[in-house]
Amino acid sequence: MLGLRKWIGVCGLPAALALQIVSCAPAAAEDKLLNEVVNFAGTLSFLAGKLPGFILVAVRDSETAIAGFGSTADLDGKTPDGDTMFRIGSVSKVFCGETLASMVLDGKLHFADRLQDRLGYDVTLLEKDGRPIRIIDLVTQSSGLQREVPRADGPADDPFGTNTRDAQIAALKTEPLLFPPGTAALYSNFGFDLLGAALAKSGGKPYADLLRERVLDPAGMKDTVFNLRPGDELRFMRGHDFDGSQMAIAKTPISIECAGGMITTANDMARWMKWHLDRLAATDHDLRLLDHAAYLYRDGLSVVSGLDDAGPMDAMGLGWVINMPAGNRPLILQKTGGLQGSFAYLAIAPTRGVGVFFVMNAFNIPAFTAAVATANGLITQLAPR
Repeated sequence: MLGLRKWIGVCGLPAALALQIVSCAPAAAEDKLLNEVVNFAGTLSFLAGKLPGFILVAVRDSETAIAGFGSTADLDGKTPDGDTMFRIGSVSKVFCGETLASMVLDGKLHFADRLQDRLGYDVTLLEKDGRPIRIIDLVTQSSGLQREVPRADGPADDPFGTNTRDAQIAALKTEPLLFPPGTAALYSNFGFDLLGAALAKSGGKPYADLLRERVLDPAGMKDTVFNLRPGDELRFMRGHDFDGSQMAIAKTPISIECAGGMITTANDMARWMKWHLDRLAATDHDLRLLDHAAYLYRDGLSVVSGLDDAGPMDAMGLGWVINMPAGNRPLILQKTGGLQGSFAYLAIAPTRGVGVFFVMNAFNIPAFTAAVATANGLITQLAPR
């Protein structure tokens, strides 16, 4: 088997369990301890979840470990690695939050701006109890908007294409806000769809261009895209539905780019985590300060829903779900994602210089829940208090 290495068995497991592994790629790191920890944790998550494919990434003190397990697709048998491409779903939201932070620093818009003044849609937005939706309400999941844009189902290869500007406008005209903005927190992809449109309007160019110029290119993320380029399909890790069937490589319309449209690689995610964890660097210092701050605290909110899947939300940042320190666990900024047969999770501890990311190419909720717990445990192990 390609890439196997011996310890007690294979990838740190007894031989009996190691025989179940399709393949496991060794983590790429100079820090051998980090390498060992990531391989062991990744192997356990892969085997316990009976996953078709799994990638685990950890960054500590500027060192990186990447371990891939299983296969990128049903038939090709290729082990996922640092250059394998995959969807990250709603983890895209924290990239949108960073884009917003960059634009606020440049004075292109402000957190307290009304969405009405930034969206550019021909519609008068509804308010509740005299409270309008502000930009900060969108990015902290406190807008009062429902979770999804009401729309018809799309075909298998274009399931998100019916999320159009017209569908959004129709909902904004007829669907009442569920609570006064800023008074509760309810997970809303619809809110981030509108945030992407507001950033494009305020920045005078498509959201994809703003993201590329302000976030991706500065971090060196050359393999992060919204739709696969020619040749990319050969290294794309296909997702699997709840019944185990492989899902289509779906198109990403402009409307969902901010909320969940990104495709990336483990190498690119590692580069981006390193940028975030270099918090004392002189360059981009103000941007990191804005992006890592808490803007909405759980205390005092009337309802919190859809934000506790990786641990109870203590506060909301710019797309980040923030977990305050507890026991040996440090402050964690995290985000989960799931789209088109892939689940992903990102967690960083900026005060400790540690970050962990994983992706699995299966809609497997028990496996995802267990892997999130493993990732949070890794943060604690790698950044002891």
